Amino acid sequence: MEKNKLEKVLSLPISIIIAGAMLAGAWMYNTKVKIPENQQKINAISEKAQIQKSALEEKVLPTEGVELPVTWGDLGKKLVSSGVIDEEKFKTLYTSRGQFTENKEKLLLGDNNGKIKINEDNAGYILNLFWALGLSNANPILVDSKEMNNPKYGGAANFASTGGWTMAVGNTMDHYNRHIFFELTTEQQTLVDKVSRGIYRPCCGNSTHFPDCNHGMAMLGLLELMASQGASEQDMWKAALTVNSYWFPSTYLTIASYMKSKDIEWKDVNPQEMLGFDYSSISGFRNISSQVAPSAQRGGSNGCGV
Repeated sequence: MEKNKLEKVLSLPISIIIAGAMLAGAWMYNTKVKIPENQQKINAISEKAQIQKSALEEKVLPTEGVELPVTWGDLGKKLVSSGVIDEEKFKTLYTSRGQFTENKEKLLLGDNNGKIKINEDNAGYILNLFWALGLSNANPILVDSKEMNNPKYGGAANFASTGGWTMAVGNTMDHYNRHIFFELTTEQQTLVDKVSRGIYRPCCGNSTHFPDCNHGMAMLGLLELMASQGASEQDMWKAALTVNSYWFPSTYLTIASYMKSKDIEWKDVNPQEMLGFDYSSISGFRNISSQVAPSAQRGGSNGCGV
């Protein structure tokens, strides 16, 4: 009898605790599911904004990538055989990053590569291939301009686009403007000269005609290759905007947001205007970004190193 009484006494607090816990849980559940109407509206707006941002990203940086109007062929193989790219250094670099895929190996060592397709995954790799090409292919812009060879800079060897290329066999400057992978006609060179003067990059205030960093040198290589294959001026502007967008995604997503605020869709922008000083130079972009809400901006870009 005494034992039963004791059990009843001890079980009472436990029952109260359990019941209290159940009531508290029910109250928390009901509180959680009963979201205030104004909060529901805020959540709906937030979700809609996310959808819009994703849609904008897809327009500027298509997930499936963009095929450039230029054939790569066996240029990677030629860059390796000439020593502009040290095969082992290059492969080791991307293997260490877990990024040396079959497609990348084909671009580096293959014979019959077709049109280059750039996407978010291979943008940095494409950047380095074109960097090597722009650095090494003989072109008057590298030697005749008053920019790369301006005495006040101490010579062409002192730029990020030259000193920063660590993937060559031997001294990088032994390859600077030294190889002929293709030759341009007078008309083609004039076109490269013209377009290169109008393409800026947001990592500095210089145009492609002054390729003092990897992005400028890579863009020069792309323009030269396009010109050698008969690309039109409009093709060049369009392709340049595409690759710049993948190389500087935060920049061009912000610019696209700015243009959208002006009721201009990305597909309707003028590539030449977008690549110009007022939008794509470091100071021009700073002015544009100051007019775009931080929530509409993105982070990330391919840096100025290998």
